[in-house]
Amino acid sequence: MALESWLIKVKTAISNKIDTVHKATSKTAKRSNVGVLAFEIAGLMSKLLQLWQSLSDKNIARLRHESISLIGVRKIVSHDDTFLLGLACAEMVESLRLVAKSICRLGKRCDDLGLQQFDRFFDEFAESGRDTHNWIMTWKEMESRAAKKMNRYVTATAALHKQIDELAETEHGLKKLLQCSSEQGHESPIKIKKIAELQQKLFWQKQEVKHLKESSLWSRSFDAVTSSLARSVFTVLSRIKLVFGVGHELPPAIASLHRSLSVSATVHPSENPTTCKFISGPLTTSKFQDHHRDHTINFLDSNKKLLKPPASTLGAAALALHYANLIIVIEKMIQSPQLVGVDARDDLYVMLPTSIRVSLRARLRGVRLSASDPALAGEWRDALWRILEWLAPLAHNMIKWQSERSFEQQNMVPRPTTILLLQTLFFANQEKTEAAITELLVGLNYIWRFEKEMNAKALFDCSNFKQGLSAEISPTSSA
Repeated sequence: MALESWLIKVKTAISNKIDTVHKATSKTAKRSNVGVLAFEIAGLMSKLLQLWQSLSDKNIARLRHESISLIGVRKIVSHDDTFLLGLACAEMVESLRLVAKSICRLGKRCDDLGLQQFDRFFDEFAESGRDTHNWIMTWKEMESRAAKKMNRYVTATAALHKQIDELAETEHGLKKLLQCSSEQGHESPIKIKKIAELQQKLFWQKQEVKHLKESSLWSRSFDAVTSSLARSVFTVLSRIKLVFGVGHELPPAIASLHRSLSVSATVHPSENPTTCKFISGPLTTSKFQDHHRDHTINFLDSNKKLLKPPASTLGAAALALHYANLIIVIEKMIQSPQLVGVDARDDLYVMLPTSIRVSLRARLRGVRLSASDPALAGEWRDALWRILEWLAPLAHNMIKWQSERSFEQQNMVPRPTTILLLQTLFFANQEKTEAAITELLVGLNYIWRFEKEMNAKALFDCSNFKQGLSAEISPTSSA
């Protein structure tokens, strides 16, 4: 009996020791794998892939020859190529800086000391170009291996996210069905069959989730994932510096923005609306010059500062998105002025800020009530379409840029980014934009009144025709 008791104690001790080792091992594995953070990491990888693709030779050529050459950009943002390319560079660098900031948090969970200090090495590389850990990859290595691998991880992790949502829906449906059957006290053959089907579906969905966890970022270690991200960030930043010709010195970006006066002093269309001439001379924005002269500001901070809009722009006034919506509403009204009712006009007027209302009242003061000149109406239509041709794209770009950022905040994987801030109303000069909007409103006012008078005239003529026809038919009828 004593021997048996002793054997039982030994067996119990060994069993407890094994359980302790298993628990410790599982805790270590759980700590080292990214787990639920896979979804955030997939978003970071997706953003890096987008930045890398935007830096291809084809897309950079499009940026140089198309994006900064938009007529609207030239008219109300800037006509300085150096400044516009500086904005494009700054926006890409700032996007990369935010990605790097997230990687820094992941690095704190790594065992590798280099990854733990990623923030220090990234700042050092951004400022001096020093790559202590040889994290920069060649173009071929990034294209053929790293980018494809990240893309596979992003796809698998997105599939896992979708499958987990579907699994939760199935579990909820099964729970609801079982609860309903329990309350009724009996189960019909149809419900039994449905429960069995849901249980089978739930089993296979769990198997799929398990498989996707193994093949996606979920089961990858913090060190492996963070190392891949770190190398990609260094490679993308290196490519940015190469593409935009940024050396160890800070990149020059001299801005020359223009103030504006009213497009026209009369109610008639501007003499040449396509040129949108603004009389005042250049307004030099010293903030874009001075911060590059200050060598105490590092590369990342200088680009972040460059993205801060000057006081004369819609971005600084927080009006860029509002003006974009306003321009789109005006565009729709100009497309179908005959469908614009009094309520719609009142709603449009409510949207106007005080500065545009004052300008509009000044332009419309003394205008004749009659608007029956077809030739003048035709001139106005041509003038308005010429303005919309360059102004509307910037408004639509503003909406699209905002929707892309909102989608990023609400979803795991960002949408492909196709719009840069310089292509929107964010850096647009406020006075120039308001002058163009005022011109649109003045023209819309004339066209709306013209359409109203033509409709009234047509109704009057139709009424007279019916009365005349009735008078001609009436004697015959009585006879």
